[in-house]
Amino acid sequence: MTNFFSDNADLAFQLEHLDLARVVALREDDYAQARDFTYAPRDLRDARDSYRRALEIAGEIAGEFVAPRAEEIDRQGSTLAEGEVCYAPGIDEALERLRQADLMGMILPRRYGGLNLPITVSVMVLEIVSRADAALMNIFGLQDIAGTIDKFAGDEIKQAYLPRFARGEVTGSMALTEPEAGSDLQSVQLKATQGEDGRWYLNGVKRFITNGCGQVSLVLARSEEGSGDARGLSMFLYERDEHMKIRRLEDKLGIHGSPTCELQFTDAPALLVGERRRGLTTYVMSLMNGARLAIAAQAQGIAEAAYRAAAKYAGERVQFGGPIDRLTPVAAMLADMKVALEASRALLYETALIVDLKEGLERKVEDEAEPDKELRGELKKYTRLAALFTPLCKACSTEMANHVTYDALQVHGGSGYMRDFAVERHARDARITNIYEGTTQLQVVAAIGGVLSGTMADRLDEYDGEDLAATPELLTRVCAARARWAEAVARVRELDDVRFRDYHARRLVEMAVDLVCAYLLLRAAQHDARKLLVARYFVDGMTARVEGAATAVVHGSPEALDSLAALGSD
Repeated sequence: MTNFFSDNADLAFQLEHLDLARVVALREDDYAQARDFTYAPRDLRDARDSYRRALEIAGEIAGEFVAPRAEEIDRQGSTLAEGEVCYAPGIDEALERLRQADLMGMILPRRYGGLNLPITVSVMVLEIVSRADAALMNIFGLQDIAGTIDKFAGDEIKQAYLPRFARGEVTGSMALTEPEAGSDLQSVQLKATQGEDGRWYLNGVKRFITNGCGQVSLVLARSEEGSGDARGLSMFLYERDEHMKIRRLEDKLGIHGSPTCELQFTDAPALLVGERRRGLTTYVMSLMNGARLAIAAQAQGIAEAAYRAAAKYAGERVQFGGPIDRLTPVAAMLADMKVALEASRALLYETALIVDLKEGLERKVEDEAEPDKELRGELKKYTRLAALFTPLCKACSTEMANHVTYDALQVHGGSGYMRDFAVERHARDARITNIYEGTTQLQVVAAIGGVLSGTMADRLDEYDGEDLAATPELLTRVCAARARWAEAVARVRELDDVRFRDYHARRLVEMAVDLVCAYLLLRAAQHDARKLLVARYFVDGMTARVEGAATAVVHGSPEALDSLAALGSD
């Protein structure tokens, strides 16, 4: 039997070695939930066993049922007939399997029928499903819609909708993007007006909406007449009825099994979620940060599938008297791919853990009548870290996936360009990941403040303070690279030039990603001999990349940017 969890040693390593103690205690109210729910864990060991079982179930569904149908789903795609979207049959069948496994409400509290899994474990499930079929993940993985409702909506809305999500009776979508408001969401113009009956009604168009055919949508709309900025936007819950028409499905490069819809709202009745004016500044930012973590997991899964396809092909393809994986250039490509996968995965689950801690501390602060200063300080710290690491992680995983799938296709040679091999689908599916939910360029914009402000340096100090005694020579090299990065950061701060900062922001962010991944691999190397090999290989490449990027920043000047416009013209 093929199980996409148990056959992935690195994913199992992450589950075993992640420090989940505080996360689980916060999630389980110090295990008090075991008094009300017989299936709630009684201690950390019990929790890990439960998480492993959930991952094994997801892995079996992904490996045995979803993956064998992915190619047919990609060829069939979704269709639109008389205003209704029809999934490829394999999507409906896979969703039914996931419903039967009670995985459709995996992050929801048990009181609504959910599994109450930590974000870290749910991200592992998303990676597993994405390895099998990235398109399915775009429907199954939208569980953060329900999570946002749980976090911000009133009790009446929660009671009405969350049990339906947990049972898999409804799927969701987040209707944010418009024809004239892509990444610039403060320009959203879809109107929400309150009628004399006190109800809200939506009018306007949304575009590029993943799973826009879902029964429940969270819609960003302009509720304040005459406003033109983010403060005029609110969040609304809309349940499908005759007042919303699906005008078209987009004809896309990849993820064909996931419908991307254009929606027309005409006096569509909706419910206000939370408070007016906080739609973009609070609710959408929370929703999108969750979505960015999910897309990082999707990219990770796609890259894992592509690497495995390349390794298998290279071991079977005979040229020049032997399999091509014995050729040094091919062996080097496979090593690069595998090490990049493991480095990116380390960052993905470090980020998920940080977000778990931030979410758990938020709930604890809200629940306590007078939370102490230490608790508030801890929440502030993890809020800053989550705001920094989420874009770092999304940029890292999605760029990695594009590189890995590109090289995986290259390993296949001409055969990889043909639809006879799954690797061409992986390459097409990966391409969207560093575009939607914020392009890599926008992730850099989101991360650069934390890189320059000292948040990143503080976190690197914490890594330095860990017991990394088993790798002294590698630690010395990582510290030297960190010093070069610090020089580049100091140069940008000293010049205090906006153009210079923006021009070099990606270099600073990518160096920070390299350094974090290096520390995380050193941490892993304390437990595992193979991880030591991975860490050494990664540090070799990392030090060269950081040196080159740091040199470009330290020796650069704002005046050199005057030629950018001329260089970009004919």
